[in-house]
Amino acid sequence: MSSKKIPSSPSGNRSYDNCLPSTSACSSKQLNSSSSPIRESGNGRSISSNKLSTPVEPTPSKWVSLNVGGKVFTTTLSTLLNKEPGSMLARMFAQEDAMCPSDKDGHGAYLIDRSSQYFEPILNYLRHGQLIFDGHLSPEGILEEAKFFGIEGLIPQLESLVQQQQTANMEDLPLTRRDVISALIKTSHMTELRFQGVNLAGADLRKLDLRHINFKYACLQRCNLSLANLNYCCLERADLSFANLEGAQLLSVKGLCANMEAANLQGCNFEDPSGVRSNLEGVNLKGACLENSNMAGVNLRVANLRNANLKNCNLRAAVLAGADLERCNLSGSDLQEANLRGANLKDAQLELMLTPLHMSQAIR
Repeated sequence: MSSKKIPSSPSGNRSYDNCLPSTSACSSKQLNSSSSPIRESGNGRSISSNKLSTPVEPTPSKWVSLNVGGKVFTTTLSTLLNKEPGSMLARMFAQEDAMCPSDKDGHGAYLIDRSSQYFEPILNYLRHGQLIFDGHLSPEGILEEAKFFGIEGLIPQLESLVQQQQTANMEDLPLTRRDVISALIKTSHMTELRFQGVNLAGADLRKLDLRHINFKYACLQRCNLSLANLNYCCLERADLSFANLEGAQLLSVKGLCANMEAANLQGCNFEDPSGVRSNLEGVNLKGACLENSNMAGVNLRVANLRNANLKNCNLRAAVLAGADLERCNLSGSDLQEANLRGANLKDAQLELMLTPLHMSQAIR
């Protein structure tokens, strides 16, 4: 019985390589179909991905511009977010749970309808943690902006500043008639009461007994002292400009270099029967009215009496040496034995003088 020969491979062994597909080749194709294909390039093999790339959101700029009340401020997001994360500004630009930012101007700055001058100290506080502002700014204004923007760390500091300022303003307020009377009833009229350097501007002190009070350096501007008793008072360098002293008693008063410009001293009495002179040396009585006042023996050496009204005044034995009496009205006044050496009497009115001036009295 004949049998068929199966052809052998050239090497003498049977081979099935050409009949069955290679397992490794199949698996390689499957891998290549699910992975990146290999492509030939001029420089060699390159691998390209078939996966769809997910779009990357653009990173927000770390700079932001704010148009506050018409003024543009440029700052960083970290400045707005880090110092006060719970503030309105932080919530406007936070990535999560952010508030809807406001509209933008033509240059892309966020519009905020608040005061720019009070916002600037708040922004600087967010930058470096220190409250610094110019002296002309009111702490109350900055406090209102801090409350609006929710800058909680700044509010207690500003509230303390506001309280301190209000206390200081209360201390600077001038004393009233009630304050003065309260001090008077607790002190004997023979005891010197010290109101030195006190602010009494505009106070109503008419008809009060103010004897022996020390008003040195006090502010008595526009104060009403009509018919008041100011005997033996110290008014040295006090400010009595535009004050009303009509009919006041000023016996033996000490008013060295006091400012009585444009004050009303009509009908005042300066003459002390005991012979003690009132001392008004260097006083400023420019434009003041002293009509019908009794100023006998008063020391007005080198006083400024320009344009003052001394009509019908009693100036007997008064010392006016070196005084400036230019354009002063001395008509009807009594200058007997008055010392006018070196006084300036240019354009002074000397009509109806009770006693004529002697050359020894007036040198220029």
